[in-house]
Amino acid sequence: MPDQPGFDLHERDIPKMTRLVLRPAVLLLLISQTLIAQEAAKNKPEPSERHEFVITNFKTESGVTLPQARVVYGTYGKLNAARDNVVLLPSHYMADYHGYEWLIGPGHALDTSKLYLVCTELFGNGHSSSPSSTPEPYHGPRFPITTIRDNVEAVHRLLTEELKITHLRAIIGFSMGAQQAFQWAVSYPTFADRIVATAGTAKTYPHGFVRLEGQIAALTADDAFKNGDYTSPPTKGLEAFATVWTAWLFSQEWWRRELWRETEKPGTTFEQLLTNFRTNFIPGADANDLILQMRTWEKHDVGTTPGFGGDAERALRSIKAPLLYMPSETDLYFPIGDARYEAAFIPNVSLVPIPSLWGHPAGAGASPADEKFLNEKIGEFLAGK
Repeated sequence: MPDQPGFDLHERDIPKMTRLVLRPAVLLLLISQTLIAQEAAKNKPEPSERHEFVITNFKTESGVTLPQARVVYGTYGKLNAARDNVVLLPSHYMADYHGYEWLIGPGHALDTSKLYLVCTELFGNGHSSSPSSTPEPYHGPRFPITTIRDNVEAVHRLLTEELKITHLRAIIGFSMGAQQAFQWAVSYPTFADRIVATAGTAKTYPHGFVRLEGQIAALTADDAFKNGDYTSPPTKGLEAFATVWTAWLFSQEWWRRELWRETEKPGTTFEQLLTNFRTNFIPGADANDLILQMRTWEKHDVGTTPGFGGDAERALRSIKAPLLYMPSETDLYFPIGDARYEAAFIPNVSLVPIPSLWGHPAGAGASPADEKFLNEKIGEFLAGK
């Protein structure tokens, strides 16, 4: 057989028995290539579009009015003519709008061939209005503390004013996204048909406040922080913050069983893992942005919604929409006991704990088992099952 470019092998040149052997082999090759392509397509992120919505003279609950408040958001799927196929997914701590792709696409709870997904980004994440990106007089440490309600109000205006959306199929939130979902359920009790909250509560309780203060203290103890007017990143403070945060992220048993080996490269040592968490926890994050979102987290309390006089239990009783409450059984940020306490006051709640050792990230599908469990339960809830 000639070994040269352009050589053309015809079936007539191949003996019959050889052809019989080759045909199944070629068929198997084609099948395997198809399966590989299907798997690649399944794992490929759903197409999305990035947008910005700007509010002029946005008054925050702190009393400060921002000349411009910018809300970055992403969309997946297409808005139908009736504008009634919308699901809102508000972001969690320092996340961008891609943070819910574990829930989106073929084989997942949110089908973008039918739904229009709006994924918003919290103030302070570095993209929406943030200390790092806002000019004086509100640059850096002078940026006003924004609350979960501030974020909800800004997104309500985005939906109603820019997108002309007056009702949602559902609001689904993880962590600080769950905080927003609870606030939506109290502030706008009929705006969404259903609410889903994973690994997040309706109020930040004192233990959570103390944890956050510890992380802020670790960050700001670096002399380079300079009360927030740093000229270069306070690296030591950022690394101390990341180390403290990492200690709370997963369950104690996750660490004891070394479950981190499931996602790390073979041969990775514990020392290498910890170094990576310490030095690369949230790549590129600005210290003032990190602090702002922790302050937002600390101030979260649906009971301080106007009309409830600081009574969180009464605010929870006011929720009208069916609510799927999914705490992680091993979450150290939002302990399952807090979720059980709150669920007792919510009229139409389904409390479905996530059976996981992955701690807080279980609420965002941290392991394949977590992702499967969440998609199944959320999919069933949205379908009314």
